[in-house]
Amino acid sequence: MNIFRILGDVSHLLAMLILLVKIWRSKSCAGISGKSQILFAMVFTSRYLDLFTNFISIYNTVMKVVFLACAYITVYLIYGKFQKTFDSENDSFRLEFLLVPVTGLSFLENYNFTPLEILWTFSIYLESVAILPQLFMISKTGEAETITTHYLFFLGLYRALYLANWIWRYHTENFYDQIAVVSGVVQTIFYCDFFYLYVTKVLKGKKLSLPMPI
Repeated sequence: MNIFRILGDVSHLLAMLILLVKIWRSKSCAGISGKSQILFAMVFTSRYLDLFTNFISIYNTVMKVVFLACAYITVYLIYGKFQKTFDSENDSFRLEFLLVPVTGLSFLENYNFTPLEILWTFSIYLESVAILPQLFMISKTGEAETITTHYLFFLGLYRALYLANWIWRYHTENFYDQIAVVSGVVQTIFYCDFFYLYVTKVLKGKKLSLPMPI
């Protein structure tokens, strides 16, 4: 554990809580990609299957349970309680374009060809692209609510902090996880353009808007 890892976890948790509070208070999931949330639920499920077999620490166990709970509660609110407010027309990203290559890659590139290891690898690869349906939805509608941009910012910040965590661990522990690092870099790249818009527009009180696709 180091400060970057802890701050990354806090940022990740804050992002999920921001999204949950936004949906619950507004009684609406407008502007939120349900498909991205399904992918994140799949990420946590496949990654934390060792919850009952591999105890690392109380902190680790609690965070796993909280992330799983937040992910599934979010999916329930979108597709259950507030389904009538869900914008299915604009949440149109084809998930098979992500799931098929990610599944194939997890079988080809992993550290150990066992079910749990393949599923862990699958979760790492999937997390790197799980935000794409949300970003696609924003590009399709041309704008995003301020609270949604805060959610995306802290989600991106979590990945950036984890990159710092891996750099720190490499220099202090000589630890290097190629799969996690490469996937984390890919995921952070997806957020770069959004970070620029967040700083130049949202933090100045302007609404984030994008050019409408032709």
